[in-house]
Amino acid sequence: MKRLTIHLFSWFFFALFLFPASATRAQVTQEMIDAFRKSYELEAAGKYSEAAETLKKVYQEDSYELNLRIGWLDYEAGLFTESRSFYNKAVMLRPMAVEARFGIVQPLAALGQWEQVIAQYEKILEITPNNSVANYRLGAIWYGRKEYEKAASYLEKVINLYPFDYDGLVLYAWTNFRLKRFREARLLFMKALLVRPGDASALEGLKLVE
Repeated sequence: MKRLTIHLFSWFFFALFLFPASATRAQVTQEMIDAFRKSYELEAAGKYSEAAETLKKVYQEDSYELNLRIGWLDYEAGLFTESRSFYNKAVMLRPMAVEARFGIVQPLAALGQWEQVIAQYEKILEITPNNSVANYRLGAIWYGRKEYEKAASYLEKVINLYPFDYDGLVLYAWTNFRLKRFREARLLFMKALLVRPGDASALEGLKLVE
């Protein structure tokens, strides 16, 4: 009986760690459901600000879902600073939720805050090391900065996960080309042509490595 009590006590604290109190207090009401429904209708009509205002009328600061959705709608409305603020609240409420981190990188990028974008992608990879989207985007960022070795370290993971993915193949091919690994680059460009025969980028790369 004592062991059972200790086990239950330990599980209680484990549950608290997984589901922090700040993330569980928010209530879901019929009014909130109706507001979400209306926001989808307004979004479909391209009325992003109105959709966000509909949700702000039922806003609960400790609601992950409301903060996430308003963050998206404000981003679509071009309100990048406001979007970042709501997404940041969602991240704080659910630190392990990669969807909120993928969300916040959009207003951060729009605001030119690239170091914070990189930090978010790196955090996503701490949570999900094999996340192909985060690996690809970090690879693309470092490629754009001409940090080709760094780019290669991320893009190699993408190719290992998705060997027949065009975007990963062609960017990794160009990265290898920049690193003067011409044999690897040629093979990757050829594989990219298996996905998209006649692709201009792959054909251009092949001419350069021949």
